Formats: sequence, structure tokens, C-alpha cells
Amino acid sequence: MELRKSLASVVALLLLVPASISMAQAPVSPSPAIDARANAMIAKMSLDDKLRLIGGVDNFYTKAIPSIDLKRLKMTDGPVGTRTFGPSTAYTASVALAASWDPELAGRVGASLGNDARARGVHFLLAPGVNIYRSPLNGRNMEYLGEDPYLAGRIAIGYINGVQSKGVSATIKHFAANNSEYDRHRINAIVDERTLRELYLRAFEMAIKQAHPGAVMDSYNLINGEHATQNGHLNNDILKGEWKFPNVLMSDWNATYDGVAAANNGLDLEMPFAKMMTAETLKAAIKDGRVKESTIDDKVRRILRTAIQFGWLDRDQYDTSIPLYSLEGDRVALDEAREGITLLKNQNNLLPLDAKKIKTLAIIGPNAPAAVVGGGGSSSTTPFKADSIVAGFASYLGERVKVMYVYGLDSMFEIYGLTEIDQMKVMRKVGNGPEKDITARGERHINYWPRFPARSAPGAQSKIPTTYHTTGTYTSVEEGDYVVAGVTYGGDLYTVQIDGKEVLKHEKSYNDRAETNDAIIHLDAHQTVKVDVRYETHSDKRQMSIAIYNRSEEIPASSRKVIREADAVLVSVGFNPQEEGEGFDRTYTMPLRQNELIKQVSSINPKTIVAINAGGSVETEPWVAGVPALLHTYYLGQEGSRALAEIVFGERSPEGHLPFSWERTLAQNPASAHYEEENGTRDSHYAEGLFLGYRYYTSMKQQPLFPFGFGMSYTNFAISNLKTKRNSGDDVEVSFDVKNIGSREGATVAQVYVGDPSAKVKRPVMELKQFSKVRLKAGEKQHVVLHLDRRAFEYYDVDGKQWKLDPGQFTINVGQSSEKIDASQTFEMM
Repeated sequence: MELRKSLASVVALLLLVPASISMAQAPVSPSPAIDARANAMIAKMSLDDKLRLIGGVDNFYTKAIPSIDLKRLKMTDGPVGTRTFGPSTAYTASVALAASWDPELAGRVGASLGNDARARGVHFLLAPGVNIYRSPLNGRNMEYLGEDPYLAGRIAIGYINGVQSKGVSATIKHFAANNSEYDRHRINAIVDERTLRELYLRAFEMAIKQAHPGAVMDSYNLINGEHATQNGHLNNDILKGEWKFPNVLMSDWNATYDGVAAANNGLDLEMPFAKMMTAETLKAAIKDGRVKESTIDDKVRRILRTAIQFGWLDRDQYDTSIPLYSLEGDRVALDEAREGITLLKNQNNLLPLDAKKIKTLAIIGPNAPAAVVGGGGSSSTTPFKADSIVAGFASYLGERVKVMYVYGLDSMFEIYGLTEIDQMKVMRKVGNGPEKDITARGERHINYWPRFPARSAPGAQSKIPTTYHTTGTYTSVEEGDYVVAGVTYGGDLYTVQIDGKEVLKHEKSYNDRAETNDAIIHLDAHQTVKVDVRYETHSDKRQMSIAIYNRSEEIPASSRKVIREADAVLVSVGFNPQEEGEGFDRTYTMPLRQNELIKQVSSINPKTIVAINAGGSVETEPWVAGVPALLHTYYLGQEGSRALAEIVFGERSPEGHLPFSWERTLAQNPASAHYEEENGTRDSHYAEGLFLGYRYYTSMKQQPLFPFGFGMSYTNFAISNLKTKRNSGDDVEVSFDVKNIGSREGATVAQVYVGDPSAKVKRPVMELKQFSKVRLKAGEKQHVVLHLDRRAFEYYDVDGKQWKLDPGQFTINVGQSSEKIDASQTFEMM
């Protein structure tokens, strides 16, 4: 009788689930009804079925399970476009979205991406990334949300809610401490527990508890000696235990290293296929007791639970009413680009330019003639349309202003193998095999370069080296010192000989990092020298090029004339997908001679505006003092050139605020001294602890070049009338007025930092705990009320394994950057 009642209850629950989910696009919360449906499906599955489901197939799918009528679940890369299945709307890089400091905008971007995913039948969007910006060298910073976990968490929550409102699961990544790209399969992040909790896990925690993403992705690296995919402390103790995450934990692609360890330590789904958690491995482990079948059932239940929550079992994920090319997506991408652009310097109010007074604008630089949509790697998105800076400005200005594109330094392009070599011959040899002539007809450039560099996974590396031997001649134009430069993205050996003398040698290593080596040789006018280059690689992707150029090269005379006569000059510089992206770290200095280009342009025309494409800060020391206007444009997606033109010519005021601190030199960055792996090990010690970015600069009373949260506007704002009120132990109310005291409409970000001077442990002087983006007309004032919960005042107590507040005096600082504090108050917190 009791069994009959129990079965009846289950049937009743199962009958309710499909109807309730099919009416909604957004996911529903986990419930007994959902688990009952999932368990009923599991009961129909064989062990083989279960093991099939926890390994991917065809790179971006889970396997179909016919016994339960489960179709394949489809995935796509993110975070800036549904890029895996053809062209798509290309939104700004995530770091530019973070620079908007606008969670509502993040929600619009997420919703638009959700629509793009539904138009392609995608179930999982592999985004957002919330890894903390630790060093500007990380090649993947552009995919993340800056140096502060609270800012990253707020933006991620908006993004995830937007994506999932369309019935698509977001996948928050990369869990955890994935803060560099070089040697990413083997690097071991050594992070103390408090720093891990307060900095590197906090954004994940916020998003998981408040936005409930359908999936989490583990990272490649090790954390404190254990790979993420088999790190029980992170996956089982924290994510699934303390945070009670109920959904799918998947691996990054080829990021699983031990099938049994991964199975027992929380990994639910191995992607892109079951390479380690194979049926053979896990069946043997189940048979001998190393893995329980109930552990496998839990993984299957999480996948099915997610599918049921999102309604995927009860509708077609393809929504044919949504176009693949979306005009609404274009509008969202344009708004995102507008809000992210960050004005860092505007000496003598050079900007905005007045189109009624400006007759000619010269545009120069390596990033001017081509659309630099985003960085390289798995986030690289091909848009349906995108304009270069030159085309975008010309289209925007029409007949009002003449746009003149001018050539810069030839050597800036020659580094990609555009130096012309005569009598060139290329031989290729695999291992100890014979050399084969692979010279292409008319080939004159020493260039082994893919579409974008991305180092292969260790399993894809060949044990047998491939050697390329290139010979030819180079003839100088005039007498002088010439630079022989080589670029590689780490790992590969090459040598360069000029007239039989070795001038360059790059030793083999395993650091996936952009590296430029150079040497100086003296050549007479019209001197011809023999060039001999040997390049050895174990990768399936060739990543090396050689250039030879005159060290004292100047901008061509014709270009100098245009620059001199122009009313203003825009210099478009920075990185591109070949120079900054997934799988390798980048340089701090912008590639090759861009610093020299800026110096030469600014010496010719004092009205020089520099616009930088980069995922973070770059070296500016050689030129920043001589440049009156500087804009950080990050990677602005398909609408970036239009947005930049609107801001340069004053249709819109810039709104972006830096989501990271910009150091004066790389050595000033608090992580720089120990960012590298320790000699003889794969250990990267996070010795700076909590004192990262602005937490370091404000605590140590150092001034970066541009502080965290900084961004200029074409108007000015004042913050006043700060008041604090403790409503309860979990609610402190902070209120203040923001007034636009300038002459035009604009936006600022009011930032609330909390300090704990009476703490019993060492804490940063202040930490961001709230913010509000405020948009006001000239003369307008707005009263802002924000709330701080108890966590805003707590630190992680390692011994007590809990968050703790030390009663005493706290400070509330409100300002427009971490350095510009407009108002402060102290109060007691018990």
C-alpha cells in the first residue's frame, strides 16, 4: 500500500514537470519533481549508457542516448559570439564589457547571445569567463572581467541571467586560478586558502549563488598540486558542497588527465570526448571498487537535471523565428562598444574633435586598415560585418571631414614575414627523414604563421620534430644599423645566420609566450647578405617569422606631410588576434615598433590621439608624456569603429572606467616578481596574496599610471552628502548624491569601497563592495541608495573555515576610482 502511494506521488510529479517547463524559456529551479523525472530516466539506462553520456562527441556535443530518447546537447564557444557554427554577431571583448561597469548592459548582451544561440540550436554557451586579471601578460585577459571579484561577479550575474532567460545554459569558467596562458596544462598555481576564497573564487561564488548557471567549466592548470578536473577541494568540497551547485561540471577541452581521479573528484562531463573517463577505464574502476556506480549516477543526474530545468527535453532548441543575423544584436553590440571605451588622457581638452572645425583627420597605425574585432583563440568570432577604423570613421564622417589613411613604419608589418628575401628556398624535414623542397613559386617571405596562434594540447604535440630550413639573400637599401628580429610564440627552437654568422638563437622551451628576439647588424648601402634560418617545432601549428629592417627607419616623407598638415591624427595601435589570444601569453610592449611610431607621429603633429587595442595594460612609458589624448578601446567587436568615431567627435561622451589597474612599468605590477614558474618547477606562487591591483597600490601608497575604476568623461561629476545607516546585521545602507557639474550629458560610476582598519588580520586598505553607474544631464543631480550585506565586511577565516567579521570600526569610501575618493565615513559594525 505504501509503495503504491509512493509510486503515485512520483507519477503525479512527473506529469507536472513537462508542462511547467515547456511554458517557460528561462530555467526553473531544481525540485523533487525534476529529480524524480531524472531518476526515472536513469532507471532505464544501462551502465554503458551512463558512461556514454559523460563524455562528449564531435567536439561540441554530448552523446545521444536512445534508451531515454535523449538527443545530443549542443555547445558553442563564447563569450563574445556564438562563433562555433559560422558567422555571428561579434560583441566586445568581456574586459570591455567590464569597463562599462553596467550589469544591466551585461544582461542585454547575455540575452542577445542567448537569442544567437537559440537561432543555432545551441544548449550550452561556453561563457562567461571570470578569471581574475593578475598580470597584463595573460593572453586571455580580454575574455575576463578585470581584477576585482565583486565587479566581475556583478557583470557575470547580469550576463548569465541574460543568456539563461532565453533557455540557454551559461557556462561559467575557468574554475579556478587560471590566470595565465603559458604552459597552461602543467602550471601549478600555488594560492593560499584565504586569497583563493577572497579573490579567485569570489566571482564564481557570487554568480553561482545568485545567477545559477547551468554549467561550470574546470580549467587546465593545477591548483596547489592537483589539476582542476580532479581537484576534490574545489569541485566537491566547495562547488558542490559548500555552494550546493546542482548542475553540470565539465572539463575544458582536453583538460582531463586522470579518468578515475576526475570521476571521484567531481568532474561530470569530459569534453570534447571521453579521453580519460573512458568506458574501459571506469568500468574497471567500478568493478574493483575504486569508483562507485552511484558516483556515475550523480554525474548523469546532473546532466539530466539541467536538461529538464531548461526545458530541452520538451521543445526544439532551434528557434526558427530568430534570425541568424540580428539587427537587434547589432544595436546591443554598438551600445556595448560605446560604454566600454575608456578615455585615459585628454590634455587641454583635445577631445572631442569638432567636425565643424576639423577639415582633415589622418589615421595611421597597424590596427587602422583592418577590423580588429577581438583577440585570438576560442573567443575569436567572425561577424557578418565589421568596419576597420579607417572605413568606420570615413563612413561616420561622410563629407564633413576628410579621412586620410597614411602608411607608417614598414618594419611593423615585416615582422610577420613581409621582409623580402631573394633566391628563397624552403626545405622541410620530419625527424631524421629526408629533406623535401617545399618552396612555393614566388615565395619571398620567412613566415610560418597560422590564422591565430594557439598551442596544441600536449597530446597533440608530436614527439618527432619538424625542421624548416630557409635560405636566401637580403639586400639593404641604405647604409645603417639593421635589426634582425624573430618572433615566436614559445616552445620552438630557431637560429638565424647572416653571411654564415649566427646572430639569433631562440632556445626550445615549454612556455607558450610571445617572444621577440633581435640583434643589430651593420650593412652598407645596397649590400647583399646571405640569410639562413633553421626552425624546429613539435607543434602542428608553425609560429615563427623573421624580419630585417633599418633601425633608424622613419615614417615615409609622403606620410609625414599628411600627418603634419592634418588637423588631428588618430594612431591605432595595440595587439591583434595573432598577438594576443588563447594558448599563449603576450608581451607587455606593443608589438615591434609601435612605441616608435607613436613617438614619431606625436613629434610631427601635437594633436595626436592614441587608441589602443589590448586585453589589458601595455607599456606606455616611452611616449605617454608626449601624447595629449589616450583611449583604451580593448577589443570592441563588430561595431567598434562606429562607437569610437562617435566618441572622438563628441556625439557621445566616453563612459568606460578601467576594470584593472594600469601600472607605470611592468615591474610595478605586484604579481610581476613571481608571475613566472619557479625555476626547476611548474609552480607559480601567488606570493602577492590579497594585495593585487588596486588593493596593493592603495595599501602600499603607490600610484599606478591609471588607477582601477578610472575613466574620463567630457563632463565632470561631484559626489556629496554621504550617509550610512545600519538597518540590520546583514544590511548597511549607503546613500549619497551624484551631480553632473559640467556642461553636457554623461555618465560616471560611483564606487563604494570598504576598509577595516581594526581587523585582527592583515587586510587591504579598501576593497570594492558596491557601485552604481549614473547617467545625468548637465546640472542634473541623483540621489543614490546602495546596500551592503554582511559579506561586504567579512574576510575568510582559514582556521575557522568560515567568513568572519571582526567587530569594530569600518570606513566607507565613495569615489569615481580607487584613487579619487570624494567622500568617506566611519561607523561601527558588530
